[in-house]
Amino acid sequence: MSTPAITHDPFQSFRFFEDAVTRLMNEPRGSRPWSPAVDIFETEDALTLRADLPDVKTEDIDVRVENNTLTLKGSRKFEKDENAKGYHRIERSYGDFLRSFAVPPTVETDNVEAQYKNGVLTITLPKKQKSTQMLAGTAKETAAELVEKLKSEARVL
Repeated sequence: MSTPAITHDPFQSFRFFEDAVTRLMNEPRGSRPWSPAVDIFETEDALTLRADLPDVKTEDIDVRVENNTLTLKGSRKFEKDENAKGYHRIERSYGDFLRSFAVPPTVETDNVEAQYKNGVLTITLPKKQKSTQMLAGTAKETAAELVEKLKSEARVL
């Protein structure tokens, strides 16, 4: 009598794991939060923020500046294609997002501009040009007045 050969597949556990991960990744991520990539840069005249928001409708984007904080809030919805027989892979994130950034006091928060083009939201916050120049001028005058005052007091002594 011969004993039946028992074959053991050492990779079977890995295949089960791979199948579980694949199923998990193929589900729409509606409940998982996502965070759009953002670039922030400064020029002489403004502070500019660019956010990657592909497939986000403009009516689903909210931009606010309150208490020196710029808040970018919105939602990208998963739209299932009814003609699709199934998805091989879903890697993009869906659902609500919220990003907040501190705004420096040198920025004019009442004059914010926003443009949305090719899936990129550009928010421009102009700098306070006039008040900065006035403040710098006032500081210079004050320093000059202080120097003159000290000189005159030195003569009195």
